[in-house]
Amino acid sequence: MTANLIFLLNLISTWYMVGLIWMVQIVHYNLFNRVGVDAFAYYESEHNRLITPIVGFPMLIEIGTAFGLIWITPTFLPRSAAWLGLGLVMVIWISTVTLQIPAHQRLLDGFDQNTYERLVSSNWIRTVVWTARGILLAYYAALMMDRLR
Repeated sequence: MTANLIFLLNLISTWYMVGLIWMVQIVHYNLFNRVGVDAFAYYESEHNRLITPIVGFPMLIEIGTAFGLIWITPTFLPRSAAWLGLGLVMVIWISTVTLQIPAHQRLLDGFDQNTYERLVSSNWIRTVVWTARGILLAYYAALMMDRLR
């Protein structure tokens, strides 16, 4: 796999997640407290079942290609930018594993206002970091396209 292809897969998976995380942060999570207490446990269970495939595969592509860019770095991408990109992915994964997944696990037992508020507020970490990753990669994509002229 060429360095440019690894970069492109990283760029695509990151921007897919940027769009998805903003939709989840602004729309989806803000509707959680409107489901109703009686239906919430089922709603949360269905949320987890349905969201996992649409976030899991792109996140695996993103982290895999972020590691790939460390070993096979395109000429237009400074190695420091590849390391920064990988560091940002690690922040996202750490936040997901230590904050968002545990909150979703607690919400499987039913709606809890404090857990819900922690979920929404802590998810801003991923929203901001994914956006920063997207901007970083877009900048280097622009440099790559400029070199192709």
